[in-house]
Amino acid sequence: MQIQELLDRALRLEFLSVEEGTFLFENAATADLMFVGNELRKIHKSDTPNIVTWMIDRNVNTTNVCVANCKFCNFFVPPGKKGADRAYITDIPTYQRKIEETLRYGGDQLLLQGGHHPDLGVDFYADLFRQLKTLYPNVKLHALGPPEIVHISGISGTTYEQTLRTLIEAGLDSLPGAGAEILVDRVRRLIAQGKCSAKEWLDVMRVAHQLHLTTSGTMMFGHVETVAERMEHLVGLRQVQSEKPADAKGFSAFIPWPYQDEGTTLRRIKDIRNEVTGDEYVRMIAISRIMLPNIPNIQASWLTVGKEVAQICLHAGANDFGSIMIEENVVSAAGAPHRFTSEAIQQAISEAGFTPQLRNQQYEFREMPEMEVQVIDY
Repeated sequence: MQIQELLDRALRLEFLSVEEGTFLFENAATADLMFVGNELRKIHKSDTPNIVTWMIDRNVNTTNVCVANCKFCNFFVPPGKKGADRAYITDIPTYQRKIEETLRYGGDQLLLQGGHHPDLGVDFYADLFRQLKTLYPNVKLHALGPPEIVHISGISGTTYEQTLRTLIEAGLDSLPGAGAEILVDRVRRLIAQGKCSAKEWLDVMRVAHQLHLTTSGTMMFGHVETVAERMEHLVGLRQVQSEKPADAKGFSAFIPWPYQDEGTTLRRIKDIRNEVTGDEYVRMIAISRIMLPNIPNIQASWLTVGKEVAQICLHAGANDFGSIMIEENVVSAAGAPHRFTSEAIQQAISEAGFTPQLRNQQYEFREMPEMEVQVIDY
């Protein structure tokens, strides 16, 4: 294989194989990967080449109870847990308080996620979504994820399509790409054995796209996977995206981030640490843009890599800076230390040479709303 030949094919938006992506990642210079990633960003964003998008939302956890027992998660507790870190299911007054605060800060969306609670099926979530939409009809619900859809369907005795249709009718607006980790079963057995298989994850997304439900793709890397398995993950996403209806958005974006290791079982028992460097993360952003020519938006995870590395990613294929996230608990519980205010995220984008633009989950531009001065400690 020749590096330049593969880069030229990438610039023609051709699909590279797992082997070709692995070869490029392991052999091409960072500068060359960044150049091609940036050129592909310009192709995808030809109408707005200098704009970098961002958003305001809040990650509210429906429950911290989970039976999946992922070895990288410090957030979950087992059913019935008592004490300071007790098991909970978030109640409506708590949602109201958090939604009203989010609206004051200019947010328009809740990212609703939680654990695999053994007792909460589709009826629970449908009822929750209906209550929230009745109270706040204009707030978007970006909720659950493929592993939760598989879990909920199993509890409820429903197909993925039945579960998703019920949730859409109740108010679900879009489906996050949560729980992807690495979409290779060898890896999933080692770090997330209680979660759905790679095929099940991808199949949920196939169904979601057929129902015209917009989704996102993610990857948590830098633990037990190989580079080839990262490429297999990307090819899986690309294949599902190629099957979507022509008038569906499918995966609106792809977001990779490095495994956060602080206090995790993976680090404590297996001594598996996050050794992803800034250079490696930039290379992953670029190779993601190269391997995913049919997914329009690539997001840099400032939450896990920090402002400076994320800014470099904007010159390597990323066109989105994600959300200021008024609240986020799961990744932060494993050591992600970074925070942004709305002013700081816009300044960071401008410092990198781009024009910041507020967006919604569908990547539609929003006007900057009037909002309270943020008092949350970032």
